[in-house]
Formats: sequence, C-alpha cells, structure tokens
Amino acid sequence: MRLLLALLLFVLSCAHAGELPEYQPRPGHERPVIAILGDSVSTEITDFLLPYGVLQRAGVAQVLAVAAEGPLITMNTGLRVQADLDTSAFDQRYPEGADYVIVPAMRRAQLAPMLAWLQAQADKGATVASICDGALVVANSGLLNGRRGTAHWATYEYRLEKYPGTEWLQNVRYVADGKVISSVGISAAQPLSLALVEAIAGREKAAAVAAGLGVGDWSSRHDSGVYAPRFGHNLSVWLTHYTDQWLHGVNDTGLPLAEGFDEIALAYTSDAYTRPHRSRVLAVGASDAAVASRHGLKILPDRVVGAADAPAVMLPAADSSLDRVLANIADSFGSRTARRVALEFEYPGYPVR
Repeated sequence: MRLLLALLLFVLSCAHAGELPEYQPRPGHERPVIAILGDSVSTEITDFLLPYGVLQRAGVAQVLAVAAEGPLITMNTGLRVQADLDTSAFDQRYPEGADYVIVPAMRRAQLAPMLAWLQAQADKGATVASICDGALVVANSGLLNGRRGTAHWATYEYRLEKYPGTEWLQNVRYVADGKVISSVGISAAQPLSLALVEAIAGREKAAAVAAGLGVGDWSSRHDSGVYAPRFGHNLSVWLTHYTDQWLHGVNDTGLPLAEGFDEIALAYTSDAYTRPHRSRVLAVGASDAAVASRHGLKILPDRVVGAADAPAVMLPAADSSLDRVLANIADSFGSRTARRVALEFEYPGYPVR
C-alpha cells in the first residue's frame, strides 16, 4: 500500500513538473521587485515587453526596465526603450537585490559585466528567469550549470554542445530548477509571466489577468517536435525565410505610437511584422518626444507624423492578439509566411504543421 501511494505521489508530482514555486517574501520588500533586463544593442522585444505588460497589468510587483548599460534598451526590431535604471543605479536603489530578474534573448549573450551582475543578483537571493534564448545569457553566467533548463527549439543542438553541464529539456514550456527558471521560444513569455503572477499572488489572480488577455491555459505543457523543419514537415514553410528576402524588397512601414499604448500589442505587432524580412517597422509618434505606455514605459519614436521621412505605409493599430497579428500577416504576405513567423515564435496556438 505504501509503495502504491508513493507511486501515485510520484506520478502527480511529474504531472506538475515545471510549474513555479510560490514566492517567498523577502525582508524590506512590501511586494516583489522584478527587474527585466535589456541590452543596448539588440533585445528580443516580445521577450521583454510581454512580461512587462503582463506583470504590470497584474499589479503584484514593482516592475522595472533595467539596462545592462546606458540609458536605452534597443530591441531586435530597432525600437528604443528608455530604461528605468541601469544595473549600477539598480544596485544603489536595491542593494539587497531583486526578487526576480527576467532575462530576454539578447545579441550580446556574453557581455561580461551583465553576466557578473546576474551572478551577483543570484547570490543575493534573486530568482533568475530566462525567456527564449535568454537562457544562453543565463548559461553563460554559470547559473544553469548542474541544473535543468530549456530555450528556443532552434538552439537545442547548439546548447547540448555548448553547455553540457545543463540538462536541456524538450516538451516543456517552462521549467524551474531551484531559483533558476527558463522557458522555450518567444511566445512562452506570456504563459511564463502568468505563472509568475500565480507564484506571487495565487491562481485566482493569475486567472483574472489571463482572462483579460483571452488566455485559458498557462501551464508548462508543450510539444517541441512540431516546430523544427525536416523532410516532409515544415520545409516549404521554412523556405519562405529565403524567398521573402530574395524575391521581395524591404519597405519602411509605420506603426502608430500614441500615449497609453499597450505594451503587449506593440511587442507582437512590431516583432511579427519584422520577421518576414519585408518590412522595417518604424514607430511613428506625434512628435519626437518619448511616448509613455499604459504602465509608464517610455518609447522613443523612430519617425514623426507628417515628416518628410515618415513611412508612406502605415500598419493598423497594434493588436494584443498574436492570432490576429498572424492572420493579418497571412493576408498581407501569404499563409506560409504567417506560419513561418508562428514557428519562429514557437507558438502552439497557430496551425504550424
């Protein structure tokens, strides 16, 4: 009987593997301090803005945009964000460290001062959570050595070779190993963020935030096998990566940027429309002054309405539904291009097979 009970408990624990541990309050923090880290060269915009938008909507933490260096964070789409603090100023304001540090994918995954800062935050007790190939940054800091982790499906073989000290998991959307959390490709930013809300404030709060986003599930369930191209599977879709570049030019396309814009909508629209390599998406504001989002994040416009260099073609207002953004891309560039963008996002909600 004891053996049967132990087996049952083991099966139940496996069924919930990957869900996040409950937040443990730290002395001196009325609510958690969450630093979302960004680089001045190229930070994946959805990895950054999705957690910012979700966590700010939840209102359960002090959420800060933290630059690895300098006053600006530059996104992979070229969008420029004014950081709340750089790492040095963050350390001065919060010498005890963050409760959570969220690490998006970044081009400079081996920036030594940033890696040292991550290690220092972990030493102070922070939980470090990577999104997509932000796991490469965390792995370079040494924090994933001897732990389980995951990241974007496309870097799986690279990670096996480069970081043999980490057990790299597939078929899980996010995984927590102690105070290190990691997640798969870009679209996992949303379920991971909701899981963080649940860890901090409970399932009821997370469900309310999820309902406002039109999301019914933020579990760690995932099938990694549907994304990679192989013979008879996704090859024609992935060919659009080349045909879109070879057969079509890149045109400047404007994205309206107005006060109170939705961070999630801006991320999805800017990111997804940039990926077909047929549009350079430029944020267009009423002036060249920084524009504040719904929750106070400031973006610098790339162009000004009516200026000589303003794009002639404008996108509709940004949309917080990735399904609708992909549907619009299908209308503009074809269904295969939209499917390929969904594959790059590692998005299970779109027909990628």
